[in-house]
Parts: sequence; structure tokens; C-alpha cells
Amino acid sequence: MSSRREAGAGARAGTPEPVREVGGGTAEVSEQERQARAARNGAAGDEARSLIDEALRRENMAAAYARVVSNGGAPGVDGVTVEALGEHCREHWPRIRQELLGDTYRPQPTRRVEIPKAGGGVRMLGIPTVLDRMIQQALHQVLTPIFDPTFSDASFGFRPGRGTHDAVVRAREHIAAGHRWVVDLDLAKFFDTVNHDVLMRLVAKRVKDKSVLRLIGHYLRAGMLAGGVASPRTEGTPQGGPLSPLLSNILLDELDKELERRGHRFVRYADDCNVYVRSEAAGERVMASLEGFLTKHLRLKVNRDKSAVARPWDRTFLGYSFTVDREAKLKVARRSVQRLKDKLRAVLRAARGRRLTDTLTTLVPIIRGWTAYYRLSQVANVFEELDQWLRRKLRAVLWRQWKRNRTRFDELRRRGLTAEHARLGAGNGRGPWWNAGASHMNAAVPVSALRQLGLASFVEEHRRLARST
Repeated sequence: MSSRREAGAGARAGTPEPVREVGGGTAEVSEQERQARAARNGAAGDEARSLIDEALRRENMAAAYARVVSNGGAPGVDGVTVEALGEHCREHWPRIRQELLGDTYRPQPTRRVEIPKAGGGVRMLGIPTVLDRMIQQALHQVLTPIFDPTFSDASFGFRPGRGTHDAVVRAREHIAAGHRWVVDLDLAKFFDTVNHDVLMRLVAKRVKDKSVLRLIGHYLRAGMLAGGVASPRTEGTPQGGPLSPLLSNILLDELDKELERRGHRFVRYADDCNVYVRSEAAGERVMASLEGFLTKHLRLKVNRDKSAVARPWDRTFLGYSFTVDREAKLKVARRSVQRLKDKLRAVLRAARGRRLTDTLTTLVPIIRGWTAYYRLSQVANVFEELDQWLRRKLRAVLWRQWKRNRTRFDELRRRGLTAEHARLGAGNGRGPWWNAGASHMNAAVPVSALRQLGLASFVEEHRRLARST
């Protein structure tokens, strides 16, 4: 590497330390904006501070360190934990920094992890080492101001100041405007099949620093370790690293621009893309033409089994669906309710040998977090149904815990039932679910008693959040 770069970076050769948290994980935004403007104007090399120097600047690395530590997560193939990252950097960072400046740094393979997908099957993650996560985060922080301002207004995934709620609201607006058919595109194994040549060509349109381009290429090609063997990658950008979402947006921005050029109304969140049209025939034409565009220009395939031209209320978008009326109100999708029930069932199965208060302590954060995500729902009956279902499941847990008829009789009496009512209830011979819905258990364990023990209400949480939205 030239002496110019080494001399220019000399004052910034310090080791990244957990000096302070930086809002959004980005340090000195004004400086990054200057760099982004220079990159957008085509300046590179001697015309602007090199991007690799900008990424490795002490303040930027400190912000990257803080973000990685705050995110936590499992270690990579080297076993170094997030807690040990600071000490690891103090010992090795000067050498690693010189390797990064000299284009000799090579990322370690990612650690393969498979997690179950909600719709069946597994999603493959590639977990980088914490050091590589920090370097990727530093790159992310200097690349985002360059690329994000150029992205489509209809793109919402993994972008500053945007999120899933913005995406579903925009979708509802399209439907309410009369575009009541949706082309629901599902890209087949998107993160596993990204073409490196196509992606790097798009990155190189705005990034001229060869060191940054080569480093991104090394991360794309880093092997994945499974069963003690590292397999090289020739395509794909595995989920798990901070850089992957930005790279996916860079690639799929080409799809966005094509949709804009055609004048379509659409919403994209990462690789979930919905195009809204006025008729089924128009939807079929759009589906066919987009499939050709994706195959030819981006070398991506549409998963025809999961893609469809359909009514929006027959599809799920980011966990939400829509009503059929003209206003197209937002509602919780049926599949989202089913996934929540599956999660709650797992907690309740483990509750049979625990005190009810301990089970409620586990349940309450799930209730509040789930309701917070679905607070935009304009249809409230699902929250009422979930409250009723969960209370009945909790009464069934108690019925199982009481086990013998004598114990059930004593518990019912202790909770205020008459001897006759308690005797009939305890000895009816029915199963836990039936008894949980019967009058004796509703009288013995009323809603007020569960609330006193700490149970949160889906309905009340939704009302509270809806008022504050």
C-alpha cells in the first residue's frame, strides 16, 4: 500500500475502544455525508479521502464496536465472544488494520447455523466472527450514506428511519386507492443465490475505492464452516453479517427502479416484494414480465410455488393482511396468530411443573412484544379471541397441576365454590381443556384473579398502543 495512505492514516491508527455509544451506530454523520456526496459526484482516490481510511477511522470503528457489542450474538468459528472483543482488538488491531490497509486481510469462514422457518424448512445463517462483524459494521456505516439516498421510496427493509409498519401502511394505501390485486413475489433462496458478479458491478458504480471493493468481495467469497469443513462460496450473501442487508438492497434496487420505470405501485421489504394492480389479468402480465427481468438482469429466480397473483386479503405481508372492504383495513394475518399460539403452547407445556406466577412472567413480554408489532391492526377481535384462548389454556394448566379429584375439590372450595358445585366440577371425568372452559373453573379462576397474578391483556395492550400511535 502506498506511503500516502499509510501516512494519511497515521493519526487514526488507534485501536477501537468502547469509548461511547453513537446514535444509530454511526459516528460523525456530517463527515460521512461529505464522503457520500463526494462518492455520488464520482470523486475517488486523491479527490476525496479514501473510503477504506474513512471506514477505519477511530471514531467510526468505535461506533462499529459499540453496535456489535450492543447487538450481542454468538461467537464465530474462532470462538471469540462479544465480551472478549475489546481485549482481542487491543492485542491484534494494529496488525489487522495494516492488513486491511494493505489489502492482505482475509475474513475467516462464517459459522453455519440453521434455524427453522415459520412456513416450514430451515433458513441458513452464516455467522461471522465478532471481529468480522465489527469490520462489516464499519463498512456499513460509511456505505449507507452513499447508497441509501439513492434507494427507492418504496423500499423499506433495513433502512434508517424505515420499518415494517411503514411498509404495511403504504401497501394499505395502494389497496385503498383501487389497486385490489397483488403480485406477491417470492424469490427462491434469495440470500443463497445472489450472483457475486452482478452485485459487485452494482456496488462499483458508486464505490471507487479498490480496497473496499476487494474487501467486500472477500466477505462474499468467505467460506462457510460446517462439520469442521470450510466450503467456499461462489454465490450468495449469507444472512448473519451486518453488511448483508445493505448488499441485498443494492441488488434489489435494480428491481425497484424497473418497477418505477414501468409506473407500478409496489412495496418492497428486503426480498418481500408486492406489486399492486387493478386486475388479475394485469397481475399475470406483471408476474411474467418481472420473472423474465429478474432472471435476465439479476440472475434471480422466482419461486412460483410461493408467489401468486391474488387478492391482498388472501395473502400475508410482513405478518399483516387486509380486510375486503373499500378502506382495506389492516388486520393480523391468520398465520401470524397461529405462529403466536404455537409459541405460547411451548411455554404452557413447560408450565405444568411451575408456579403460575413464574409462567406469567415468561408470557407477559411475549404478549406485549407481539401486540406492539401488531398495534396497527384496525380489527380488534383477534386480540379478544387470544385473551379468551390464553386464559382457558392457563386454567387447563391449573387443572392438570391439581391432578387428583380430591385436590381439585379442595382447590375449587378454597376459591369460593359451594361444596356441591365443587364436587360436580372435580368429579366430572372430562379432560383439562373442557374443564378449563366450564363454569366451575371460570368461577374459581376469574379474569380478575389472573390479572392480579400479573397476566397482561392483548386487548388492553392493543388499546393502549393504538391510542399512542
